[in-house]
Amino acid sequence: MPIDFHSKANRYTYAGRRADPSWKAAIQEIVDVRGKDVLDVGCGGGIYCRAFAEMGAKRVTGIDFSKEMIRAAQEKSKDYPQITFLVGDALDTRLPGSQYDVILERALIHHVRDLEACFREAYRLLKPQGVFIVQSRTLKNILQPPNEHHIRGYFFEVYPKLVDKEAGRRPDSQTVKETLLKVGFRTVDEKELCETRKIYSDLEELKKDLSARTGRSILHELTDPELERLIQHISERLRQRCTKEIIEQDYWTVWAAKKA
Repeated sequence: MPIDFHSKANRYTYAGRRADPSWKAAIQEIVDVRGKDVLDVGCGGGIYCRAFAEMGAKRVTGIDFSKEMIRAAQEKSKDYPQITFLVGDALDTRLPGSQYDVILERALIHHVRDLEACFREAYRLLKPQGVFIVQSRTLKNILQPPNEHHIRGYFFEVYPKLVDKEAGRRPDSQTVKETLLKVGFRTVDEKELCETRKIYSDLEELKKDLSARTGRSILHELTDPELERLIQHISERLRQRCTKEIIEQDYWTVWAAKKA
């Protein structure tokens, strides 16, 4: 079954990690967020809102349609007075227009029902010359071969049916670029990103994270026995390779669009 973002049981699914320096460096190459007003649409547990605050943003607003995710974000961000969290819809945030220098939509667009409406709303919210950053996975990213760093690749090696699931909900690069231009953005730059997701002290810590389906909505498509089989497969593949810490990395595509 798909993940229920509104369930209390999943409140902390997207709240516990810290954004890796590799992600911060990639964003800084796109735009200097110091002193800027930043909006994170689909903020989940606020991981990247906190990252923006640490990078020097003046104000950060996180918005998500899940009250449970927002509760977790608020709880985890008590030491960040420059961050505000709101419950809202990415397609119609009800926020004032032309208010933000930078907008991020990370791991969001494969969940939205209307990509054009989503991008049009971001365009409305940006100040002139503002930067819209979209971070998502294409099938090219998803089908990168599995190894001791690209753990996600094993999901699709064991369960090819998950590839079909992703293919049905992941817009390709051309669609993303064409839609950004259609709603009014005049320049769209694209880059690939290999982001360090998390560092585990050992294989047992990774297995625990997988068992909890933490931060991986695709794993909610598996039954408990299927998930157990996947974890066993990953354990067998990594046991000989990883005797110490495991550095998990994910492949992404990032589009940066500028408002005219």
